[in-house]
Amino acid sequence: MKNRITKLAEKDKMRVVGLMSGTSADGVDVAVVDIRARSVHLLAFAVYPYPPALRRKILKLFQPESARLADICHYNFVLGGVFAEAVTRLCNDRGITLRSIDLVGSHGQTIYHNPKGKRYGRNRIRSTLQIGEASVIAQRTGITTVADFRPRDMAAHGQGAPLVPYADYVLFRHRRLSRAVQNIGGIANVTYLPRGCGQRDIVAFDTGPGSMVIDRIVSLVTRGKRRYDRNGKVASEGTPDEALLNEMLGHPFLHRCPPKSTGREDFGWPYADDLYRKAAKRGLAAADIVATVTAFTGASIVQAYHRFLPRIPDEVILCGGGAHNSTLVKILQQELKGAKILLTDEFGISVDAKEAVSFAILAWATIKGLASNVPSATGAEEPVILGKIIPGQ
Repeated sequence: MKNRITKLAEKDKMRVVGLMSGTSADGVDVAVVDIRARSVHLLAFAVYPYPPALRRKILKLFQPESARLADICHYNFVLGGVFAEAVTRLCNDRGITLRSIDLVGSHGQTIYHNPKGKRYGRNRIRSTLQIGEASVIAQRTGITTVADFRPRDMAAHGQGAPLVPYADYVLFRHRRLSRAVQNIGGIANVTYLPRGCGQRDIVAFDTGPGSMVIDRIVSLVTRGKRRYDRNGKVASEGTPDEALLNEMLGHPFLHRCPPKSTGREDFGWPYADDLYRKAAKRGLAAADIVATVTAFTGASIVQAYHRFLPRIPDEVILCGGGAHNSTLVKILQQELKGAKILLTDEFGISVDAKEAVSFAILAWATIKGLASNVPSATGAEEPVILGKIIPGQ
């Protein structure tokens, strides 16, 4: 008798749940999608925010000076339960039977990512850590779960990021148009798909900060009353400080050639807090500080296109929370002349759902036995099958 994984791999159509919690650690993104070989259909999506107390605990795990081994161990299992509950809740809310779900793909919650690596003996070892125990998800939902996607790419000497280029290729490649899929989450990353491309033609990398620095600055200037700049309204009321902006654009990561990835280690709270102190010394108004860091994200994306893409694409397709920031989108529209700016919503996937959908696609590829890293993006020495599989009940 064939085992359940083999049977699952032979299915023509799979119903897959994608789970994602990003660098902002706001909550769990959950998407239910039907996937065939050449089509992906989004059935349902929701974001379930973390309770404030839990979010504070998670944010502490991001800081090496405050993270404790016992807490990392504990919250790995806590988040596994939270992720499992998110799956059952969305299915219940939308009238989708849990039995109809074939597979769960969970990115988990990154608490540390070190693509530069650290020396051990004569070797430089890259590492990453995502929590949200997949065994708990599989046990509580009864659904086969694929998780921990990044480590296999790192084992193949890649940076473990960006991971979504394969999903971008599945969703957005076009025979006649060149496209850039620009995610603006906490960190911003781009996938460039030349017209008529194959997987080997993909160019992808992290462009730099997305909303992470903006969100932290907004929290600082409002003394915690706001966590983000809704629709870019505060930034629209300010004027960027050109001298400070130019200093920020000198950040070494922005000038490093791909493949490259980044995270809180480069653009987290310590970076934003230092930026805030510099801006305060210059006597900048709150709106001007927010306008400056918003311009920073926009300019870092634009400069990355000019420096590292073969050409400016015909279309730029935006996703992630930053796509709601109209001030930021306006910068991209003004500076990326010749490119048509679109949202993933126009392709049937909301800008907020795109990342969760991507991890559903990666889980599907794993079960199908398909390599889904993109070595040209991560720097891996070869294509590999990503993720660890926990069989359901």
